[in-house]
Amino acid sequence: MIPRYSRSTMTDIWSSESKFRIWFEIEAHACDALADIGVIPAQAAKTIWEKGGNAVFDVDRIDEIERETKHDVIAFLTHLAEIVGPDARFVHQGMTSSDVLDTCFNVQLVKATDILLEDMDNLLAAIKKRAFEHKDTVTIGRSHGIHAEPTTFGVKLAQAYAEFDRCRKRLVFAREEIATCAISGAVGTFANIDPRVEEHVAAKMGLEAEPVSTQVIPRDRHAMYFSTLGVIASSIERLATEIRHLMRTEVLEAEEYFAPGQKGSSAMPHKRNPILTENLTGLARIVRSAVTPALENVALWHERDISHSSVERMIGPDATVTLDFALVRLTGVIDKLLVYPHNMDKNLNRFRGLVHSQRVLLALTQAGASREDSYKMVQRNAMKVWEEEKDFLTELLDDNDVRELLSEEEIREKFDIGYHTKHVDTIFNRVFG
Repeated sequence: MIPRYSRSTMTDIWSSESKFRIWFEIEAHACDALADIGVIPAQAAKTIWEKGGNAVFDVDRIDEIERETKHDVIAFLTHLAEIVGPDARFVHQGMTSSDVLDTCFNVQLVKATDILLEDMDNLLAAIKKRAFEHKDTVTIGRSHGIHAEPTTFGVKLAQAYAEFDRCRKRLVFAREEIATCAISGAVGTFANIDPRVEEHVAAKMGLEAEPVSTQVIPRDRHAMYFSTLGVIASSIERLATEIRHLMRTEVLEAEEYFAPGQKGSSAMPHKRNPILTENLTGLARIVRSAVTPALENVALWHERDISHSSVERMIGPDATVTLDFALVRLTGVIDKLLVYPHNMDKNLNRFRGLVHSQRVLLALTQAGASREDSYKMVQRNAMKVWEEEKDFLTELLDDNDVRELLSEEEIREKFDIGYHTKHVDTIFNRVFG
């Protein structure tokens, strides 16, 4: 993660200070539980909270100790002992490093997810607002990048809303999947620590006890979590790519807001480039890059190894921080998006009625022609529009084969734009309820 694509609300979760504070809380809550069941003195648990609860952990000092011990959790516990004093001998009773590391990692992911859910709520609100604003703004739908049939810009945005609403539901489930705690000791057997300690720590940290932790929390949970982030990133890219295409000079149906004083090119003063949505496309790739390593982390040796550790130290912060930034940026793009209905109308009519070809095709079949013959009649007139810049309606009216089956009134009726938007309300009711 780099400052350019980061927000402090998210990066703070992944700071060393935040990590060590969570480590302390895990250890201190475990001490409370150990005291409750009579394993350590109650006064020791109280002293640990009193001396460590308000302490400012010295990151540099912990790093210094780790350079000697080559072990981050031991380095932290050594520093904690410097703060707490003799009662620190009761800290980490029966626990193993993974109890602290895995539980902390999941706490951080839960905190990050809560921010991401708030981001998604803001994005959904922005999309919904613009969708209703352009519910009846007719535009051309495209398949393969080629004019297809009319739709509305509101329907385009309704699709995006439905997609991100699904993404939000997946993220809620991913949060639930990742919100587990492991305080089970070496190889996860609870041989040296009572399961009640895990239950207590889990409740205090807002987590659920992991049913079987084998010393580490199973990484299928994390694989699903990062896969969900990857799907959200892909949805961001989908909408960003749509906007990029609509910004093309030849299209120009919508455009990123271009602020006063903004510059688009160091060489060409006329440029207004899709820099934000291009940036979102790139950021989506970064988030998705976490998915494959997370999947590969599932297969660990026996009860545990640490091949996953180095991966997660990077993808945890990078994926959540980047996705947070991307969601906020996309919300801003949608909120300020410039929409040009005039250009939509101009593009819709650029090929002089071709977008109504299917209606004419269906009308001919209903009038008695075979589908094959109907297709040939419509296509030969459509090709004149493509190749000779003819008017589609005029060509159909002059086609004797077509006129034998359809009257002028019947042909003209097939060029009604309103026919294509008659079910917009149905779509909106399905999406927005």
